[in-house]
Amino acid sequence: MTFKQFHPIVRRLAARQHGVVTRAQLVAAGVPTHVIVRRLRAGALEVLHRGVYLASAVRPPFANEMAACLACGDQAALSHRSAGVLWRILDDQARPPLVEVALRRGFRRRPGIHTHQPARLRTREVTRHLRIPVTTPARTLLDLAAGFGAGRRLSSAELERAVAEAIALKLTTPAGLVRIAEQHKGNLGAGILSGLVAAGPALTRSPAETLFLDLVRRAGVEAPKVNYRLRSYEVDFFWPRAGLVVEIDGRAFHSSPRAFEADRRRDADLAAAGFRVIRVTWRQLTEEPEGVLFRLGRALGGGET
Repeated sequence: MTFKQFHPIVRRLAARQHGVVTRAQLVAAGVPTHVIVRRLRAGALEVLHRGVYLASAVRPPFANEMAACLACGDQAALSHRSAGVLWRILDDQARPPLVEVALRRGFRRRPGIHTHQPARLRTREVTRHLRIPVTTPARTLLDLAAGFGAGRRLSSAELERAVAEAIALKLTTPAGLVRIAEQHKGNLGAGILSGLVAAGPALTRSPAETLFLDLVRRAGVEAPKVNYRLRSYEVDFFWPRAGLVVEIDGRAFHSSPRAFEADRRRDADLAAAGFRVIRVTWRQLTEEPEGVLFRLGRALGGGET
């Protein structure tokens, strides 16, 4: 087999698999084993795992994840942090040191892969995303809540953020998370996940909102409505009894004069309707939390804002 014959076969297989091919796939496509060995020696293929090769000159973002699943067989699926990153409910910085893979049957140890064999992993809890087998978003969050993985355990704020992102991206729903928790009673993550959903206010959509909510909780302040629809606006936090709205300005707030004006118009409309509005910045949350709580306490107590 010539290079001209070999290259289209590899390119076709790799294009569907994030630049990755397996020895078995090449043989099934008619590539003789001695040609595979020759191409390995020539550097046209790079060994990622036993029998799994990178066939791309530039490593695609999820080549390692695809390779790990291929190395572990057809019962494997990305899980835990690796799945969270693939679904974009965790930041890329959360990628674990070893690719995390769940196995529905069988057990394989592979260098560079952290394998899990869950007691119960239903067929419907595994799907494909970007052509990579992966646990569903709801199952991924259940596993993340349980805290087992190749990297450090998620903090409560990081887990809240992941839940919020999954719901905001419409990958799952609060009802879906409660349902999977009920289906896995006894799982370490089930109680945490259902409690997180039941809390309601935990489902915030930005680090600044999460930080503010943590501050409110630690101070024992009455829990607000979160991301609440008020008249024609969605407000960050709302205390109905006090008629108080708190809007969180994150680190990149007011990215344009138009955004600044829209925010002020929104505040004026709410004020005209009888609601009080407080704006809290990222700097105030991180550097002056006591001042934020003082303003909030006075506002909830009926004082000036």
